[in-house]
Amino acid sequence: MEEKIDLIASYQDMATRLDVFVSKNLGLSRSHAARIIDQGRVLVDGDLKKPSFRLRSGMHVHGAWEKQEETQKLTADEILLDIIYEDPWIVVISKPAGMTVHPGAGTTRDTLVNALLSRYPEIVSVGDPARPGIVHRLDKLTSGIMVIARTPEAHAILSAAFKAHEHRREYLAVCYGRMTREKGTIETFMQRNPRDRKRMTSRTGEGRKAVTHWEAVTEWKEFSLLRLSLETGRTHQIRVHLSDTGHPVAGDPVYGGRRRANAVTDAKLRAHVKGIKRQMLHAAMLGIRHPDTGEYMEFTCDMPDDMKVFIAVLEEIDVPSLTP
Repeated sequence: MEEKIDLIASYQDMATRLDVFVSKNLGLSRSHAARIIDQGRVLVDGDLKKPSFRLRSGMHVHGAWEKQEETQKLTADEILLDIIYEDPWIVVISKPAGMTVHPGAGTTRDTLVNALLSRYPEIVSVGDPARPGIVHRLDKLTSGIMVIARTPEAHAILSAAFKAHEHRREYLAVCYGRMTREKGTIETFMQRNPRDRKRMTSRTGEGRKAVTHWEAVTEWKEFSLLRLSLETGRTHQIRVHLSDTGHPVAGDPVYGGRRRANAVTDAKLRAHVKGIKRQMLHAAMLGIRHPDTGEYMEFTCDMPDDMKVFIAVLEEIDVPSLTP
């Protein structure tokens, strides 16, 4: 069922925050309204705005999205989790590719949150009721490390640290093409693609600052293995940055990583690339300060089997020109 807004801000709405305006007029919680705005579903005079944007009289607020039940009870699903570390304040897990982080439109079961509620039922009251315990996310088809908060205090501290970029994250990605140098930095502005709200873009020169550092670990004739670290954590940041610079992540179904498979010259490699089920992107390291002790802690998890197999195929066909 679709929900929509199509209103003109009045004099009484002068300087009202956009999320407050949407919340008040549609009877939604402010956090729900903010999520809809962050997803690019609400426009002001045709433009994307932040939830904190202050309205002026006469502005046109409009948009549409699939209605969700905010108060929907979350189900605890018994799903085996790969636990890297746990204590009374946090849990660090290795999320498999293919698992959605939290329930949303069209997905109510078998998410990471559903699995966490089965093992750690106390997190139901931690943070956002729609995604309890969650302080950061990984795309469904990206594997790797995540930290979960087990207490409201830990959630507040970790959320603030992630917002201030007071953490370290490293990823491994297999992308198309060879890099022109051994390391570099991609610094752009990112926003939702005006033509497709489910996609992000760095080609408009507008939006929020995004910074990705990369280093070539291994290079083959048609692919490279990169180690990447993030200064910022924008939606799809690595995938967008690599795609917009001509090196989409292999297997990426959204940002060109699948379309390029037809151009792979070796027949065996081309067949393997076409069979990849997800983007070859893995969150390999996460460094945080513990929310209770303040101690710096660093966690790692090994590259999953599907990426190891892909790299083995690459090494069988082409001798690498760089080594770790």
